[in-house]
Amino acid sequence: MCFKGERRKGVLIMDDVYRLAKPRKKGLLHLVFSRFFLVLVLVVLQIILAIVFYGWLENLLPFFSFVLVLITLGGVIYLFNSGMDSSAKLTWMFVIAILPVSGVAFLIFTRVNLGHRKIQDRVGELISMTKDAVSQPEGVMEKLAATRSGTDDLVTYLNKSGCFPAFDQTEVTYFPLGEDKFAALLVELKKAKSFIFMEYFIIDEGYMWGEILKILEQKVKDGVEVRVLYDGMLEVSTLPTNYRKLLEERGIRAKAFSPIKPFISSHYNYRDHRKILVIDGKVAFNGGVNLADEYINRRERFGHWKDTAVMLKGDAVKSFTLMFLQMWNIDEPKPVFDPWLREGGDLPEHPSGYVIPYGDCPLDNDKVGETVYMDILNRAEDYVHIMTPYLILDGELETALKYAAQRGVDVKIILPGIPDKEMPYALAKMHYKRLIEAGVKIYEYTPGFVHAKVFTSDDRKAVVGTINLDYRSLYHHYECATYMFETACIPEIEKDFQNTLARCSEVTEQTIKDEKLFYKVAGSLLQFIAPLL
Repeated sequence: MCFKGERRKGVLIMDDVYRLAKPRKKGLLHLVFSRFFLVLVLVVLQIILAIVFYGWLENLLPFFSFVLVLITLGGVIYLFNSGMDSSAKLTWMFVIAILPVSGVAFLIFTRVNLGHRKIQDRVGELISMTKDAVSQPEGVMEKLAATRSGTDDLVTYLNKSGCFPAFDQTEVTYFPLGEDKFAALLVELKKAKSFIFMEYFIIDEGYMWGEILKILEQKVKDGVEVRVLYDGMLEVSTLPTNYRKLLEERGIRAKAFSPIKPFISSHYNYRDHRKILVIDGKVAFNGGVNLADEYINRRERFGHWKDTAVMLKGDAVKSFTLMFLQMWNIDEPKPVFDPWLREGGDLPEHPSGYVIPYGDCPLDNDKVGETVYMDILNRAEDYVHIMTPYLILDGELETALKYAAQRGVDVKIILPGIPDKEMPYALAKMHYKRLIEAGVKIYEYTPGFVHAKVFTSDDRKAVVGTINLDYRSLYHHYECATYMFETACIPEIEKDFQNTLARCSEVTEQTIKDEKLFYKVAGSLLQFIAPLL
């Protein structure tokens, strides 16, 4: 692969096939097929109908009012009897109260799950098919029970929602920056002998992806099986629609998960937000780092980009192999798992503690990501320290954060100082006052944007993965993470938290009072519809 000698904004520009698309408008198709656009269409139609049939409505006003009452009452009764989160119920009631016809129509649209009933059944089938694909190592659960930490109970819960055993023969390396992960990733990719599986939410052309592609192309020539799975939304944001074909022409098997198609469906709301790289079943990477130059600070977008990742070596790698294959096989007529799951990881030289990789699927009724976070908060004795890019909480998670602080646990949250999106940033600030009054300490990363998704607690527990503290991650995305208990790297994770904290400014009651009027107004208005964003 050749590169031009020039640089543009610090990024090497490729002049071969991997520079596949000319700059183009991003996100227009995404907007057209979004739920926001559907609501807008329904509202406009309601207004047009009201104008066209104004004369009829004037004569039939008593009847029309009665119909509106019935529609509103029906929607409210349905909400009260649904298993929906209480915050979401309140949001829907607000929408229905303001726009009865459009609100109920939109509610029906989202609950009917038009366009993804088939994929929901398929995902359930694959999870059921592989529920025993990765076995629980003997003696591990008994050892966990002896710690009296509750981790064995958590593993039992996780295995009811998927196949997520706990492993004790796994070594974990923590990377405090995307640059660190990238350097290790290149080294491990070059060692691949059998297969490379990659599943990422974002892939963007540039230096990072270009360097990875050079290795992948060579590995294909060496006979290594290479598969790349990326979220289909990229085809309207960073990658051309024929990118899959162009990769396959070079021997790389590729798929776009849920690509945007010209029909409106709530299925497009469920994105593959996972970041998984598995090499030969022996090494796995997980964390918040996508494959784009801003994640390694080679391109600046929102100040310094703070992200984290972990590398696993040992038995626990099989769980990430399984998660990848479950997503890959969604559209395969004959799913294949065994050849890849037979690959065994080499026993690490210095295994310590326990490692539980786990995933979360938006198509079931289990809020796995949120449950794991709440389990850490509810069992913490000394501290819970959190890094997250977004803070859009439902009532349960906000209560768990406040309760932990109120019973004496040191709860600290690091959030971005420079946001990537203004609306989520404004919504996050709406939680500040209530959390601070309960004793939660909130900090903003002054140098830039925090994209890390990290929990660490009591020098014994930690989570590093893809799961944000917002409705998108907790309810609507395919996610994954690595849960660690008493692993050797946990002190490093806590040290990184403290180092990051030293570069933050604390949010106080005074800073909340001095906040920009825009964020106060925008946050207050958006709170009504936060679960729908």
